[in-house]
Amino acid sequence: MRVMVVVAGALALAACSKPKEPSPEEQAALSNYVPPFVMSRLDFGGVVERRFRRLDVNNDDKLTRNEVSKRLLPRFDEIDLNKDGAISNEEWSAWMMKRFDAQDINHDGTVTSDERERAREMKELDLPTPAEEPANTTAPRN
Repeated sequence: MRVMVVVAGALALAACSKPKEPSPEEQAALSNYVPPFVMSRLDFGGVVERRFRRLDVNNDDKLTRNEVSKRLLPRFDEIDLNKDGAISNEEWSAWMMKRFDAQDINHDGTVTSDERERAREMKELDLPTPAEEPANTTAPRN
């Protein structure tokens, strides 16, 4: 019985001891760690809506050529399905969700880091993340 008490005490002391400091290599690896990217189709739908609202600087519920980024300007006519010279929220959402679905290789409703990397390798436009959304200083709509 005493042996068990001594062993239990030793285990308790070991559990309370100071953890081993990571090596410089381990610290470097930890400081450069990028968590995996996972975005669901539902979450991306929210990003799409917020991005449209931020791009629509004059709040007229449509995007004109001067409101889209230089990166998207060459695709303006592709997004403007009804060719009226403006991109509606519906046109924007349909185009963005089509891009999401193209990157969702296994069709499970999420895009992961690996799937994004494959899309980059295939020269697809990368999906924007919330951090890449443009700033819009206009007041939010109700």
